[in-house]
Formats: sequence, structure tokens, C-alpha cells
Amino acid sequence: MSKSYQINQRMNLHEYQGKEILSGFGVRVQRGVVATTAEEAVKAAEKLTQDTGTQWYVVKAQIHAGGRGKGGGVKLAKNLDQVKEISSQIIGMNLVTPQTPKEGKKVHQVLIAEDVFYPGESEPKEYYMSILLNRAKGKNMIMYSTEGGMDIEAVAEKTPHLIFTEEIDPELGLLPFQARNVAFNLGLEGEAFKEMVKFVTSLYKAYIASDANLFEINPVLKTSDNKILAVDAKVTIDDNALYRHKDYAELRDTREERPIEVEAKAAGLNYVDLDGNVGCMVNGAGLAMATMDLIKQAGGEPANFLDVGGTADAARVETAFRIILKDPNVKAILVNIFGGIVRCDRVAQGIVDAYKNMGADIKVPIIVRLQGTNAEIAKEIIDKSGLAVHSAIQFQEAADKVKEVLK
Repeated sequence: MSKSYQINQRMNLHEYQGKEILSGFGVRVQRGVVATTAEEAVKAAEKLTQDTGTQWYVVKAQIHAGGRGKGGGVKLAKNLDQVKEISSQIIGMNLVTPQTPKEGKKVHQVLIAEDVFYPGESEPKEYYMSILLNRAKGKNMIMYSTEGGMDIEAVAEKTPHLIFTEEIDPELGLLPFQARNVAFNLGLEGEAFKEMVKFVTSLYKAYIASDANLFEINPVLKTSDNKILAVDAKVTIDDNALYRHKDYAELRDTREERPIEVEAKAAGLNYVDLDGNVGCMVNGAGLAMATMDLIKQAGGEPANFLDVGGTADAARVETAFRIILKDPNVKAILVNIFGGIVRCDRVAQGIVDAYKNMGADIKVPIIVRLQGTNAEIAKEIIDKSGLAVHSAIQFQEAADKVKEVLK
């Protein structure tokens, strides 16, 4: 992994999709029905009352971002008229939260959820819980806190002693005493204690079986009648495992993803959009990470992570160039190819052909470093092309040329 960057290939899910997955593994969740119009929302509320008996409803915007409540995307409706009114306000709005771009994200659907904060024998209590990989230790970790419903980063900063962790050996799995530790540290007893042990056990089972990168439940709620359930669910699935979960792959909502990344994926390119000024086109993820560090050391910032794979022909190179150049912040493109199976001279010819096809569309300098099979021939092809392409063979030479064109 690069010192400067960590690229995680993952698929984010909506809250209602995450809850469906959790429920399938026996995790108790706040029940709800998704709706795309105000009229559908009213029907969803009516169905919810039939199924659960709830008389109040929570209208929740479904976008891939946290902090929805702060932006006005989560509201309580006390009757069907309010469900219709609130849903019509939220659906179609651009919801701005601390985790969205400045312009916000358009809301295409809402989740009509049951009211779970009903009165009873005890006070409801909110907790925080997440499951993720502790990369440093090579173990899965349950992170949890008594301070639910809050920004966990703020809790970590101001009251770190209120955050607990359980590290789980992947060979042994979650042991019964660890699930009990969670319930104990959260201060639960009696029926609520037993319910929390069951909840944690089922949640970890779901995390492993779904090949998830992250489960974040904020809040986990102890209801007034001592049930434990997930009120919210942030679930991200490892992209590399989707071949094992065809049903999960169908849950992808490309409206929530950056259009440029969706286009690259359709073209078979591994592309992640970043905030820098130097576009990267590399073959192999490891070399791509090293190239990003190289750009950083040369005084630039990577504008993307792009792995063209082993087939760098003219058509593929042209597609990659066009995707990179859609970013208006790109001031230069660095092509860094190691020719192993694919010969460098073929890649060089592909770059030249792509450049000629694109013509005036290329308005930024291009630095090309080709190393490996027929690298010298490749350099000659580029140098003799008469195009405004800077060729390099050594890593440092490429870095110097990046620094030069950015001046």
C-alpha cells in the first residue's frame, strides 16, 4: 500500500438495502418501506401501520452520505398528511450534509420507517456500533460506544474513554465472551443484555458472510421494552467479492456515484477520482500507487487512480485519455507502463494513435514512461512521432518532467 494513498474498491448501499441484508441474517432492524413519490410514501405508511401497528413514521432521505438529519433529510411525521407533505419536500431536493459535495446530492427516494421510540417500562437508549478491518493487526474489530446517535469522530476526540473495541481473530471468529463483553461495557443487564449478545453475534455473522468492508450502525437502539435493533445501517461491500454476491451487485445505485467513475467502470477501467492536478494512466495497481507517490514528490497531486490493466491498445488508451481529461483540474498526464506481457512498443504505438485520433482534444502535456520489453524502441516511436509527448525511461526522469511541466 502506498504511504500517501489508500484506494478502497467498495460498493456503498442505501440504508434500506443495508437493513435488508442485516435482517436476512437475523439482525433486528427498524422496519420500513421505500417510496419514490409522496403518494407511494402514504401507501408505504399505511402498510407499515398494518404490519407493525406504528402510528408515527420517520421519513428518511436515501442517499449515500451520513449526517442526513442535520441537512433536513430525516423528519418525524405524526400522521399520513404529514407523511405526504414531508415526503414531497424531501424527494427531489438536493440534500446537503457534511459528507456531500457543496451542491449536495439529489434525493430520489425516501424510507418510511416505523417509530421505535415508543414509551414503555424503561427509557430508550442509543448506542454506536461498527464492524471493520483493523489493517494494522490483520483482525476484524467491533467498535462501540454508549454515545449513540452522535458523530463518532467527535466522541473519539472529546471523550475517547467512551469508545470500546473488540478485536476478533478471523480464524476463531467472534467468541461468545466477546459478545458478552460488548453488552457488559454498554451497561446492559437482564433481557436487554441477552438481546445485545444476540444482536452482536448476528451482526458479525452478517459482516463475514456478506464480504463487507464496513458495517456502521448509528444508532443501535435499546427500546423501552428492552429490544435491541438497528435504527440506521451504513453498509459497504467489497467490490472484489461481488462475483460471489450477484444479488448484491444488482443493488448498485449508479445515480449516487460519480459519473466519471461509472463511465470508466463500463469501459473496464479501474478508476478512482481524486482532487489533484496530474492525471495518471498506469498498468497494475501496485505501480499505480507508486506513481501517485512519484507525482506527490514532484510537487503535484494525483487527479485520479487509473489502472488500464494488461491491454493498453490504442482504443483503450484513447478511452483512458478522454476520461482523465474530463477532469478540468488536470494540468498534465503521466503515463507509466511496465511492459511485461504487453510490449512497450505496442503501448507506445497505441499512445501515438490515440493522440492523433484525439487531436485538439488534448490540451495538456503528456509524460510517458515505458519500462520493460522493447522500452528503447517505444521511446524512439514516441520521440519520432512529432507529437507533444515527453518520453522517459527512468522513474526519476519521469518525476523531473512532471515537475518541469507544472512550473
